[in-house]
Amino acid sequence: MKDKIFRSLLFAAALFILLLSAAIVYALVSRSGETFQAYGFWGFVTNAEWDPRSATEEYGAFSFIMGTLYTAFFSLLLCVPFSLAVALFNGEYFKGKKISGVVRSVVDLLAGIPSIVYGLWGFYTVRPLLIELGVSAQGFSIFLSALVLAIMIIPYASSLSGEFLSMIPNNLKEGAYSLGATRLEVVQHISLPAAASGIVASYILALGRALGETMAVTMLIGNTNRIPGGLRDTGNTMASVIANQFGEADGLKLSALIAIGLLLFIITALINLIAKLVMKKLSHA
Repeated sequence: MKDKIFRSLLFAAALFILLLSAAIVYALVSRSGETFQAYGFWGFVTNAEWDPRSATEEYGAFSFIMGTLYTAFFSLLLCVPFSLAVALFNGEYFKGKKISGVVRSVVDLLAGIPSIVYGLWGFYTVRPLLIELGVSAQGFSIFLSALVLAIMIIPYASSLSGEFLSMIPNNLKEGAYSLGATRLEVVQHISLPAAASGIVASYILALGRALGETMAVTMLIGNTNRIPGGLRDTGNTMASVIANQFGEADGLKLSALIAIGLLLFIITALINLIAKLVMKKLSHA
């Protein structure tokens, strides 16, 4: 009887998650219908114009999609080498030692810092430093946003990756050592391949946070409604434009902002789907 009750509770919890996801999708789709009726789905996605003036009102999401992809993927590119190094430090080279515990505590502390604190640090510390080096006040806004995002997601990626590395059975590594393998060879040919699916999952979770980050990016990206020309340009992400303009929006503009939220939901879901396929392939390799 206890087992049946417990299974019923688990089923109810899983069903609640499915219903909650369906409710979120329904709310986003129903409230963004006006935008898709006006421009069409692909018309809204591929249009880079964002003009809220009542006489020439026109809305498109392409510039914000590009700003989101610029900042998220470049931050992931910056994150990988540092987070993987910390993960190997904790999960392989200094596993179980006191220094590893200290590093883990610092990583957990950084992971718990609110994103707005990172935004303030970037705005009042890193940005003035760039200006002193001769960079204009609006220069490198995309790069600065990506840099702060990278620093934010490094703790998540390194903590999860380190856990997966530490879970590798010791007999696999001891067998390699007994055959004369060096520590580097064990890491390259045993540890990283065995933990590959978990490491990929950790980076996908980190990328998911970077895609949806709002406050830190809003403070640093420059908040211009145009396609970024590169890392030295200003722009807007999907999350930052919603944060900036949602409070004063109504009518078609409100519907367009909700449609951007729906697109962000779809992009995140697609990236997670791709990640699951990659993880499945790696786990069977």
